Amino acid sequence: MSTVTAPPPVTAGPPPEVRGPDRSRLLGRDVLRLGTTGLRARPTRAVLSALGIAIGIAAMVAVVGVSSSSQARLNDQLAQLGTNLLTAQAGRTLTGDRTTLPPDTLGKVRRVAGVESASSTATLPQPVYRSSLSDPDATGGIATMAADQNLLDVVSGTVGSGVWLNPATAGFPAVVLGSVAAERLGVVSPGTQVWLGGTSFTVVGILDPVALAPELDTAALVGSAVAADLFGFDGSPTMIYERSADDAVEHVRALLAPTIAPQAPNEVEVSRPSDALAARTAANQAFTGLLLGLGSIALLVGGIGVANTMIISVLERRREIGLRRSLGATRRHVLVQFLAEALLLSALGGLFGSAFGTAATGIMAAVNGWPFALPPEAIVVAVTATLVIGAIAGLYPALRAARTPPTAALAS
Repeated sequence: MSTVTAPPPVTAGPPPEVRGPDRSRLLGRDVLRLGTTGLRARPTRAVLSALGIAIGIAAMVAVVGVSSSSQARLNDQLAQLGTNLLTAQAGRTLTGDRTTLPPDTLGKVRRVAGVESASSTATLPQPVYRSSLSDPDATGGIATMAADQNLLDVVSGTVGSGVWLNPATAGFPAVVLGSVAAERLGVVSPGTQVWLGGTSFTVVGILDPVALAPELDTAALVGSAVAADLFGFDGSPTMIYERSADDAVEHVRALLAPTIAPQAPNEVEVSRPSDALAARTAANQAFTGLLLGLGSIALLVGGIGVANTMIISVLERRREIGLRRSLGATRRHVLVQFLAEALLLSALGGLFGSAFGTAATGIMAAVNGWPFALPPEAIVVAVTATLVIGAIAGLYPALRAARTPPTAALAS
């Protein structure tokens, strides 16, 4: 007799969960199409609203780009000219009297450990005029200086036209003019004669602007030998220019004053010309911060314009909102639609603003002869900022549209 095993009893469990209809979703292409509906319907308003964002972004990008290009120009200058140039000149005593450097100053400086080359200039009390018939009071701020023959090598100067002082011209009435001095005297080419110290001097060269020694731009430079013969120059320098190894600059800087005037080192002023260039750039950076602040304000105003445009759009499209809600659109659908519209409006302004700012940077760099140096991060930050501002500006109008009752919207 076979045994029949009964099937296990069926335990009654909880009834299966009854799921409602699937929650409706908006596809990406639908969000893009709905977001551009309001922009396409009112293109003039959309362009003007995006223009407010574009102006703020263009200002910020241009400020960053121009500042970076200026900084790149300075870095190129310093790389070419070097930061190892030091200058020393006579200072003042405790009573305020101007001191003088002894005639053997240049020889002392050249013996300092770490000094690679040195040169000097001496200011002479001889005025320079275009001719002997010029007004004696019209000096034009041009200083006469006796210069060593290796001066240009030390200060990284170049001759724009003509030649520099050499053994053949340093002992004769020959003069080299700085770029500004030549302009003020009306000298455009070598071979012209000027009236210097009661003697006619022939211009043998005109310098290019000297970045690390701008005092040479307004100077008339003559040889030390002719200065001694005609004007009684005793060899006491006014300014010492010194080049040292890069790793020895600070060491040499500390030794210059005690070496030149061991009895009163505080009466010697030592400086690094490249520090002045860096200080000028630091001042430009401070000004850049101010311009960035103004650009941020413009960007904020543009964001307010976007918010205003979206609020007006909600008020004008209440019937559309009510009709969509009646046909099954949820609050989330309406919220996404208007938020996408605000983001697209801001993104449009951000892209155009970045393009305008980049173009402005390129134009400024080309006009001033700077390298184009716009950090890519600036563009990324600019576009991101517009999207954030667009989201903030469009959030309230989008919430307001989503919370509009369908019946009230249709009845308006």
